[in-house]
Amino acid sequence: MTDYKSEIAQYIEMEKRVLDSLPVEDINRVMNVLEQARMERKRIFICGNGGSASTASHLECDFNKGISYEQELKYDIECLSDNVPMMMAIANDIGYDDIFIVPLKNKLKKGDVVIGISGSGNSENVLRAFRYANDTGAETVAFTGYSGGKLKQLAKHNIHVAVDNMQITEDIHLVLNHMMMYILSGMKGC
Repeated sequence: MTDYKSEIAQYIEMEKRVLDSLPVEDINRVMNVLEQARMERKRIFICGNGGSASTASHLECDFNKGISYEQELKYDIECLSDNVPMMMAIANDIGYDDIFIVPLKNKLKKGDVVIGISGSGNSENVLRAFRYANDTGAETVAFTGYSGGKLKQLAKHNIHVAVDNMQITEDIHLVLNHMMMYILSGMKGC
């Protein structure tokens, strides 16, 4: 049997260090942007690639069901990564870099919110969605890792996970989702 205890302990310690360094003020600001969108009945669109697409989908579920279930004013969040047939049609006929901007051109209105999740901050399809959202007058919120990439610069609001490790970055992005859900649902532990 191989002994992985040292590597396990190192990973856990890295996770703790990153959690301790999270920008609380930025998280607070993003939570207020999301709550303002809910109160003003604005739509929220979220997108990401790979593991970040999974986190985007998870956030949609947790906010639309977990937080909204017992609230009179509910969140209206749509995960752009979840419509696989539309993404494949756009990727095939137009190009993969446009898979998020095309549906936004059909639906996004001034004052809506676009959330982009990208560990590297350099996913071109998310960057194009943010450029369009900014031009439309939408709020843009990014969850990034590593240096934050170009997305950190484009976003009006950014929660940056300052670590050069994709697994830790994606772990923390999911922690952010659960933390916000827990707090915004009145800490009921949905």
